[in-house]
Amino acid sequence: MLAKKTHNLQTILTFIVPSLIGLLLFMMPISFQGNITIPIAIIAKTLQSLLGDTLPLIVTCIVLFTAVITSLHKLFKFNIIKNNEFFNDLIDVSPVWFVIRLLGAIFISLTYLAIGPEMIYSGNTGALVLNDLLPVLFCVFTFAGLLLPLLLNFGLLELFGTLLTKVMRPIFNLPGRSAIDCMASWLGDGSVGILMTSKQYEAKFYTQREAAVIGTTFSAVSITFSLVVISQVQLEHLFLPFYLAVCLAGVVAAIIVPKLPPLCWKKDNYIDGTERLTNNELTPAGHNIFSWGLEQALVKASDSTGFKNTFKDGIKNVIDMVFGVLPVVMAMGTIALIIAEYTPVFAYLGYPFIPLLELLQIPEAAAASQTIVVGFADMFIPSILAASIESDMTRFIIAAMSVTQLIYMSEVGALLLGSKIPVNVVELFVIFILRTLVTLPVIAGVAHLIF
Repeated sequence: MLAKKTHNLQTILTFIVPSLIGLLLFMMPISFQGNITIPIAIIAKTLQSLLGDTLPLIVTCIVLFTAVITSLHKLFKFNIIKNNEFFNDLIDVSPVWFVIRLLGAIFISLTYLAIGPEMIYSGNTGALVLNDLLPVLFCVFTFAGLLLPLLLNFGLLELFGTLLTKVMRPIFNLPGRSAIDCMASWLGDGSVGILMTSKQYEAKFYTQREAAVIGTTFSAVSITFSLVVISQVQLEHLFLPFYLAVCLAGVVAAIIVPKLPPLCWKKDNYIDGTERLTNNELTPAGHNIFSWGLEQALVKASDSTGFKNTFKDGIKNVIDMVFGVLPVVMAMGTIALIIAEYTPVFAYLGYPFIPLLELLQIPEAAAASQTIVVGFADMFIPSILAASIESDMTRFIIAAMSVTQLIYMSEVGALLLGSKIPVNVVELFVIFILRTLVTLPVIAGVAHLIF
């Protein structure tokens, strides 16, 4: 029997106060300008409105600086960078990531100055990433990264992780704490969930398989963006059944897709190659599930290193995401949108789905097929294309599909590639197709009940 430890008031308050603040900032749903969101998203939007038109210039400078410092370090190997583990990991990247950073710098320069080939800087490609996406990500990363240690460092995930293991492990074969990643995405922004997943993977709370599954399955689309999508296809009066269809299809995909390649091929090893610990989720004798969760939370709180180090962790998160990820999003997002906008690649890839759409008795199957695979480039493009389709049922299905496919290269896909979560672009495309095949029949079934 494991003896219960006694903890002093300072340890208890160290657990409660920061964790409660983090919970309120990242999890508490509140109404803002007619939408349900979370405080961290409101703070990010406030920063975005304050910086306004200067944000594209700021992110352009960041992407250019990242490319320049990476290039210079490749040539001269600065000791100040080599001798600092954090900056060395950030700047001394592999040749592939070096090329991606250079591409990001080239694309963002041409887009900001509106020079060169129009396909790079047009409003549907580079300008969409630079003006609409990167400013949002910059503001979200700034505050979410800075304040994320409130959730990670003081015991909150230890408590909830223990309580939710009884649900998450049997159903999804994941740690209980992964439910927090999903909630942060669902209520706020998918990028927050990926940020949390990446940081916990690096800290050895998730294995390679768990991080890959959580990043590609639980970085759910926020309620707010779902409302934007259904409004685009002029069916906002059906938001409740639409979102229920999205949630149902998402749960089905979360159960099935991780059991298929490539996710089932991922090793259950931590980032350093060590095997997953199975006994750390057991409740010892003398404890119930709540008391054991609370005990682990208080131990984590007692080990916390104070405000100064917590603030340093937050600053590192911000630097890591802003300088490490924004160039990737600019490069990969622009390339994906160029392919979608200027080539018939996604239209051709959609042709094999026509028989499936016809089998599911979805009207205007040929037009719908062109929207299915284009969602890999950007989540919003299918809804834009669907606006011209006459059938309400087909527009409903396309809108729900675009949300449940989850992997889109203009944001989530590029964020995953820019993080340390072990997935590559081919695997992301396969997961995208698998999610499409799994969720389409579920969404079509719900649509047939409604229409």
